Amino acid sequence: MKRSKSIFAIFVLPAFILYTLFMLYPLISSLGLSFFSWTGYGAKTYVGLNNFIKLFTRPEHFVRFIGAIKNNVLFFIYTILFQNIVGLILAAFINLNIKGAKFFRSVYFIPTTLSIVVVGFLWKLIYNPIWGPLNVGLRAIGLDSMAMAWLGNESTALICISIANAWQYVGIPVILFLAGMQGIPDELYESSELDGATGIKQFWKITFPLIAPVIFIITTIVFVSNFSAFEIIYAMTGTLGAPNYSTDILGTLFYRICFGQRLGTPPDMGMGAVIASCMFIIIVVGVLIWFKIYGERETGY
Repeated sequence: MKRSKSIFAIFVLPAFILYTLFMLYPLISSLGLSFFSWTGYGAKTYVGLNNFIKLFTRPEHFVRFIGAIKNNVLFFIYTILFQNIVGLILAAFINLNIKGAKFFRSVYFIPTTLSIVVVGFLWKLIYNPIWGPLNVGLRAIGLDSMAMAWLGNESTALICISIANAWQYVGIPVILFLAGMQGIPDELYESSELDGATGIKQFWKITFPLIAPVIFIITTIVFVSNFSAFEIIYAMTGTLGAPNYSTDILGTLFYRICFGQRLGTPPDMGMGAVIASCMFIIIVVGVLIWFKIYGERETGY
């Protein structure tokens, strides 16, 4: 028993130390900083809960904060819909074991290996209003009226960024869905065929219910990553969440407040720490609620 405990400690301790240094310590430090007024240099001034009060009572902070949360929710919904639907279709295609399916299994994962900045630049080229492939294609088939400045339109900018973000990571749900599908016993499909179920009916009655845990995992991953996102917005529409803050999310709001000197305003590390703390709380509460919903569903079954 003592030996097993020592072996366990040897393997777990390094990971725990690294996790503490790079995750827990910054988190605790950020929470502590939220009780101070600090511009990033000079002395810190303790202000208690004043930063939290300012966030929820001052219109210049509260309006942007609520707007960022709303955009984050939409960003999550758009991304999860695209990733789950497209990922499920691609996984089903690969699972058919038709010729060339193994090749596509690797191809779908390639965008995941790219830098977010590269992905952002690539999709900015695609969405270019003058010579971007999207508008050029629309004009070529006579749909000139649909060609527009996709990233310059408030109603389409966030959707376009969500598609770019989902495209980069669609390989992850493809692999997870495929693993779930390949884990379903063939006997279930054979039995259903004897009952007259084929094709679409088999998918909805057998495949989809049995890969529900995969959907839960993907949704959790996307929720956490989207509510802590920054790079893809920064790469495609900048820290202001252009146009007119329509793509502004919590990550870009946090950046602007912490490094406000880029916009001609003094940085406010204390308020930035409050935003970071709120991001963490939203993520934790959201994940706990999702776990509870999924747990109740599993209990029901």
